Amino acid sequence: MPARPRTRPRTRLGTTLTALLALAATAASPARSGTGLPGRAPLFEEQVLFQAGREPGYACFRIPAIVRTTAGTLLAFAEGRVLNCGDAADIDIVLRRSTDGGRTWGPLSVVNEGGGDTHGNPVPLVDRETGRVLLAETYNTGRADAAGCGVPCDRRPHLQYSDDDGLTWSAPRDLSGDIRPAHWNSWYATGPVHGVQLTRGAHSGRLVFGVNAETWDGGRVTANHAALAVSDDGGENWRIGATDTWPVPAGGPFRQKPSELTLAELADGSLLVSGREQDGTDLGHRTQAVSRDGGDTFAAPFRALPDFATPQVQGALLRLGDRLLLSAPADPDRRRTMVVRSSYDGGATWEGVDRATVVTRDWSGYSDLVAVDDEGTVGLLYEGGEADARDEIRFARFTEEWLAPRRGPDPVTPDLAPGAPPAAVLGGAAVTDGAIGGAIAFDGADDAVRLPYRAALPLGTEDFTASLWFRYTAARGEQPLLWMGGVGTTQPQVWLRAEPAHDRVQGLITARDGVSAPRSAYVRAPGARNDGRWHHLVLRRGQGRLTLFADGAVLGTVADVPGSVSRNSPFGVHVGRRMDGRASFTGAIDEVRVWDRALTDGEVAGLRTAGAPQGTVLSLPMDTVRPGG
Repeated sequence: MPARPRTRPRTRLGTTLTALLALAATAASPARSGTGLPGRAPLFEEQVLFQAGREPGYACFRIPAIVRTTAGTLLAFAEGRVLNCGDAADIDIVLRRSTDGGRTWGPLSVVNEGGGDTHGNPVPLVDRETGRVLLAETYNTGRADAAGCGVPCDRRPHLQYSDDDGLTWSAPRDLSGDIRPAHWNSWYATGPVHGVQLTRGAHSGRLVFGVNAETWDGGRVTANHAALAVSDDGGENWRIGATDTWPVPAGGPFRQKPSELTLAELADGSLLVSGREQDGTDLGHRTQAVSRDGGDTFAAPFRALPDFATPQVQGALLRLGDRLLLSAPADPDRRRTMVVRSSYDGGATWEGVDRATVVTRDWSGYSDLVAVDDEGTVGLLYEGGEADARDEIRFARFTEEWLAPRRGPDPVTPDLAPGAPPAAVLGGAAVTDGAIGGAIAFDGADDAVRLPYRAALPLGTEDFTASLWFRYTAARGEQPLLWMGGVGTTQPQVWLRAEPAHDRVQGLITARDGVSAPRSAYVRAPGARNDGRWHHLVLRRGQGRLTLFADGAVLGTVADVPGSVSRNSPFGVHVGRRMDGRASFTGAIDEVRVWDRALTDGEVAGLRTAGAPQGTVLSLPMDTVRPGG
């Protein structure tokens, strides 16, 4: 089998020198480790595998993917970006190998040289029957700057293979005629993440990986496509199987764009397909679908996960016994805080960020997961860095014992809105004396009340009124009272908070109208009200104004901004905590209510008594906490 030589003058280093550099770098970067019981291997180990500063000829490494061969060798792939960190410049596909379960790694080798063009989006698969390792990838014309590929982009899928555990590779062949229909002509991507081989049912032995594409009509993108590529003969022949297409209306927003698909075969033989959701109107940054016929069709269209907190980013699935893992950053606004989340029902529900296992709180981005052995050891290959998620690519090796254990139900507090389930009480928050009956006290660390997602909670383009009582004495820090929606400057949201360091209280909305950029409106009023007494705060959107009331008086009013306050972004409702968990309230909160209409001035004045208008979308008396379940 012909190997793919590395021919650039910039990379002509002797094999011995290259190996020494790689081994020295590997030995110098066991970033973290945690030990288990005496005499047992560490529960967690981590090292840096790809870093521009130690690999001559590369400015950046991105897009990790990893598989374990039938011989037990780990193959860690990445894009070696020659000129810069841009997505469409001179890019090679590079590889490092480990024959001892990821404890040590061999030197970097080039699997596929871009030669000035972009060769990337690695998708490795292993045929367990033959031992062959296949690698799907995409090509497009490279550019000298850091800009993206033009629209439409000339991306074409290719495939190559190795029959010696990744030591040498075949010449790539173009798969466009097999898995790139002619009308998928604007954007095309393989993975990037490992593919799977089915082990159950009528299609056992089938190879499957995910692709996504766009259609260009000569003037604009008219459709988004998410699909599975399948092969029933060990990768010799491929075809497009399950496909989900989402139209892009002229001059208007689209609902979904499922992309960067990752797959896992479930215990019943079905395929769970999880993807990045990019800028669609459906709530959330994560979407998923299921195939029950081996990847031939999807059982239903992709469904967005509104309350799955993650930024717009690629992620990875791996089944570990009865537990399904998903790796992705946890910050819903930025690529940072890599976590591993668990599902115990095949992806029907996912544990929240507070139950996830944190790998790092550094900046972090794309990732892939691999079963290192058959004993429950997992490998995570991910982008991370102290300053930027693109600083390096790390390999973390951990056992299932290191992952956060399954936790029982959280305590709850009643939500009296029609049809509402109770809200979860997090971190040990407890009942204290309230403005009206009881209230819930928050410690400023991990206490919060979180509402489970339901369709009535997103306020959309409607007028609304939010009301609550609060009491606190904190002299510093951001003191979030109520948070609904996303977080950051670009995500639709609604919030109320106190800011003692600035001696003020504030209410804010961020709205998105059609395809226009998000806009925010906020009302700030002097006086932090951190005197330890109960104060009543109301934020109202109505009649083209955003108005803030405190203790029965109007503190300020500004012009509203048009659009939805709950579109696109991950959606959560929290009392006493920001959506991203980066600030928490220290004090007590009582009688939290939200209406999907603008209350009149008279109704707002009446909120300071025990009675309140009917028709709430959430109504938390905050006077009891009881065991969940």
